[in-house]
Amino acid sequence: MHHFIDRRANPKGKSLGNRQRFLERARESIKERVDKSVRDKSIKDGGGVPADGEKVTIPSRGLKEPRFHHAAKGGRRRHVLPGNKEFVVGDTIQRPQGGAGQGSKQASEDGDGSDEFSFTLTRDEYLEILFDGLELPDLVPKATVETETVGTRRAGLTTAGTPNNLNLIRTMRNSLGRRIALQRPSLNAIAKLRKEVEELEARAPLTEEQKALLQDLQDKLIALERKRKVVGYIDPLDLRYDTSVPEKIRNSRAVVFCLMDVSGSMQEREKDLAKRFFLLLHLFLTRSYEHTELVFIRHTHHAQEVDEETFFYARETGGTIVSTALDKMREIISERYPPDEWNIYGAQASDGENFGNDSARCKSLLTEDLLPVCQYYAYVEIVDEGADMLLENPEAGEDLWQNYREVKAKARHFEMQRVSDPSHIYPIFREFFLPKGKGAQNAGS
Repeated sequence: MHHFIDRRANPKGKSLGNRQRFLERARESIKERVDKSVRDKSIKDGGGVPADGEKVTIPSRGLKEPRFHHAAKGGRRRHVLPGNKEFVVGDTIQRPQGGAGQGSKQASEDGDGSDEFSFTLTRDEYLEILFDGLELPDLVPKATVETETVGTRRAGLTTAGTPNNLNLIRTMRNSLGRRIALQRPSLNAIAKLRKEVEELEARAPLTEEQKALLQDLQDKLIALERKRKVVGYIDPLDLRYDTSVPEKIRNSRAVVFCLMDVSGSMQEREKDLAKRFFLLLHLFLTRSYEHTELVFIRHTHHAQEVDEETFFYARETGGTIVSTALDKMREIISERYPPDEWNIYGAQASDGENFGNDSARCKSLLTEDLLPVCQYYAYVEIVDEGADMLLENPEAGEDLWQNYREVKAKARHFEMQRVSDPSHIYPIFREFFLPKGKGAQNAGS
C-alpha cells in the first residue's frame, strides 16, 4: 500500500490551525485593540487597513495553553520530596498555616506591567473581528444593483499549461498509477538482484549449473535497469495543469455620502468624532460591495463637494444651513449615481444647530427626495462633553433633532444617535448595523 504525505508549507510558512486557535483564544484582547486602532486612519486607500494586514499588540497574559496543575491550597499529597530525612510514605503531618507560598513582592520605580505580544492580522481577519455580527440592513424594497465584469473561474484540469499552474497532486497520482501499471522496478529489487550476482561471482570455481544461473541473473539485472530507465518516474503524460475559463462576474457597487457641518461650532473634537464614524461606515461597506466610492460634502451656510483632506482639516467656517448639504447630495445623485445602478448610503454628522426654519426643509428633502433612493441613512449628532441629559433623553434636543425624529418615525431605514465621546462611536455604529433582533437583545442585556 502507498501512503501520501502532503508536506507543502502553509501560506507564508504559518500554521493555519494553530493561528485560528490562537485568534479564538485571544479574541477578547484582540477585539479591544482593534476597536481602538481605528482612530488615526485615513478613510480612503482601502479604509485605512493596509492590504498586507494590520499589526496588533496585546498583553501576553492569557496566551498560554490551559493546563491542569495541583492547587496551591487543599487536596491530599502522597509523595516525599528528595532530600527528606524525617518522613516516610504514609506519615501524617499537620498542614502549614499561613499563605500559599507566594513570597513577598518588591517595589519597582517603573511601576508594574506585563510583556506584550505583537503580531499581524490579515486584512480579512481585521475586518472580520471589527465588524463581527454586523450586517447591512435590507430595509429598502429594491434589488441589490450589480454590474458585470469579466473574470475567471476554475474549469478542471488540462494536459498543457504553464509551470505555475501545475497541479502537483494530480500529476503525482498519475505518475504513481503509470509506474504501478508498467511495473517499474524499484531500487530495492535492483539492489537485491545485484547483491545475488556479486555473491555468485565471488564463488570460484563455478559449476556449469552455477554459470547458467549467473548468466540468467545478469540478464535479469540488465533488463530491470533498462526498464527502470525506460519507465521514468515522471513522464510528460503524467502532467496535469489547472485551467480557468473567462466568466462574467456580477459586482455590486455602492456610494457613501459623508455630510458634515463645518461651521464655527464644529471644532477639532467634533470633526474627529465624525471622522471615526465615517471611517467605520466605509470599512463596513467595503466588505459588502466590490466597488465602493466616497463623496465628501462639507457645509456651512453653503455646501460643496471636497476631497478628504479638505473635508476634515480645512479651516473655513461660516453660518449653518444644513439643507444645503442635502441639496448637494441630491444634485450629485442625479448627475452621477442613478439609483438603478448604485446602492446609495448617507451618513451625516452635525452638532445639531441650524438656522431658522431650515430644519423643516431638511425633513422635507429627506422624506421626499433622498430616503426613497437610499439603502440606509444615518445621522450622528455630536453634543458637548458631559451632556448626559441629551444622551439619556432622546426626546430633548434642538429643532433639527426634533424634525429628524419625525423622519425616523416614518422611515425604517433612517437611524439617528448622539455621541459626546470617542468611546461612543463604535457602540452606536454596532447599534446601527446589528440585526434588529440582536440589537434588541443586546439592549436588554
